[in-house]
Amino acid sequence: MRIGIDLGGTKTEAVALGNRGQILERRRRPSPQGDYQATLETIRDLVVGLERDLKRRGTVGVGIPGAISPASGMVKNANSTWLIGQPLTEDISEVLERPVRIENDANCFALSEASDGAGADAQCVFGVILGTGVGGGLVIEGKVLVGINAIAGEWGHTPLPWPLDEERPGPTCYCGRQGCLETFLSGPGLARDHLAISGEPLAPAELVARAAASDSAAEATLVRYEGRLARALACVINLVDPDVVVLGGGLSNMARLYDRVPGLLPPYVFSDQVATRIVPPMYGDSSGVRGAAWLWPPEAVPP
Repeated sequence: MRIGIDLGGTKTEAVALGNRGQILERRRRPSPQGDYQATLETIRDLVVGLERDLKRRGTVGVGIPGAISPASGMVKNANSTWLIGQPLTEDISEVLERPVRIENDANCFALSEASDGAGADAQCVFGVILGTGVGGGLVIEGKVLVGINAIAGEWGHTPLPWPLDEERPGPTCYCGRQGCLETFLSGPGLARDHLAISGEPLAPAELVARAAASDSAAEATLVRYEGRLARALACVINLVDPDVVVLGGGLSNMARLYDRVPGLLPPYVFSDQVATRIVPPMYGDSSGVRGAAWLWPPEAVPP
């Protein structure tokens, strides 16, 4: 069997997949924010628990909100900042007593959806994470494009395109720059924007509910968000021209995005038509953890 771990900013999820990709069992725990040693222990306990209950051993793949530096072997670019500079691959391998594979969580998400999900019929899939952070992963003909610097698809730390005057210079990002897409399109970014304009602290789910109930301030916040998301995706389409964009993360649950964002793309896409599909994930919030499990090929999986 394959075991996948999705190491998120707020939760850590584990899933065991059978030979046909079916979920045998899944578990979640809160992520031990700020505590690297506790993170290793959480991963170990989840894997050990799955293997004990299922009475078999599996390969382990891990999706993280960052990347492993090809230069140092350490974690870089993680919005779960307690992981940065840590030899995560080595340390997880040690606590689990086996090799592990680690990949960016957006790459895992994109791989899952491109393999047998919402982008299974496409040659080029761009998978988007809109959650605690913002990330992206690119799968071409079934293979994740990692890139020579291990940053392919990292659109969350590119600037918001075609910014309006009131969007400059943009909020400060944890990476040290201002105006990164993550500061506008993440869940915290959406809540921050509403608070700055309305003075009212609301979580994204509350904003959606308020907008559906004809709250004009909440509706205006979501309209701003949709416009920014459309501009950001237009840049990806202009650069990569994917067949399909699959939205993931907590904000992908906003059904209105799939109705409204496609119609906002044409002014920014350098084409006479925009055939790119914007779709929800087939596997919802299980896509990332499933993709982590798929990091191991069939021939590497214990019988």
